[in-house]
Amino acid sequence: MKTIGEVLKLATTFLEERKSDSPRRTAEELLSKVLALKRLDLYMQFDRPVIESELVLLREFLKRKAKGEPLQYILGEVEFLGCKIKIDSRVLIPRQETEILADSLVKRLKEKKLSGLCLWDICAGSGCVGIALKKALPDLSVILSDISPDVLALAKENARGNQIEVEFLLGDLLAPFGGRKADFVVCNPPYISESEFLTLDPSVKSYEPKGALVGGERGVEFYERLNRELPPFLNPKAQLFLEIGSGQEGVVKEIFSNSYWNSLEIRKDWAGHPRFFFLEKQ
Repeated sequence: MKTIGEVLKLATTFLEERKSDSPRRTAEELLSKVLALKRLDLYMQFDRPVIESELVLLREFLKRKAKGEPLQYILGEVEFLGCKIKIDSRVLIPRQETEILADSLVKRLKEKKLSGLCLWDICAGSGCVGIALKKALPDLSVILSDISPDVLALAKENARGNQIEVEFLLGDLLAPFGGRKADFVVCNPPYISESEFLTLDPSVKSYEPKGALVGGERGVEFYERLNRELPPFLNPKAQLFLEIGSGQEGVVKEIFSNSYWNSLEIRKDWAGHPRFFFLEKQ
């Protein structure tokens, strides 16, 4: 019977031979998942035997990774701003950029009196943004919406798993919000163009849901819809927070250049790319 140390070495070699990124770290993550241990605990229990049923599961994980499946899907969850978020092929893997967006919202809103105010997380996907905001800002009312019932079911699981009370609405963009108004709206819509989708890494193109990636032929169609459809749903001075794609700063600025908005701010991500677009309604 092989020990944790021996299995870790074999798993690392397997991934190295298949040109997997960060093979040692990946092997640690997968073995930690199989054994329900923290990565550090692997080294504290280096001589612990790994039983056959655990090896069978690890082999299955390794095969999936060797085929190019993202590690996050194999692990089945990610950390996002203090929350554990379950993910699978129904939803996009939460990106670091999106976590930056959520964190910046927390910093902006935490000094405000939020009781009675409402935030909508549109195109919510896994629910990571809305759930994290509600956890950090409990006085804020939060509604998550998505067009897919399967996606919304997973978001509901994540809310329960993080013991967060939020409301869920099913429908296309603003359709489920009839008769309501928001004080804050956050949206990380699909913003990849059809042509850009063809150039994506296979780990993204082959595994993550295309409908959550591609925003139309040009990639900016969701921003055009938000500019056109959102203003009647907003209270005065309501704020809109968007994530945008690489190279979209100019065109998104042009889309939102009409008289509905009296404040516009663009912020960069850690790589120095314009990524976050903040607006305030007149």
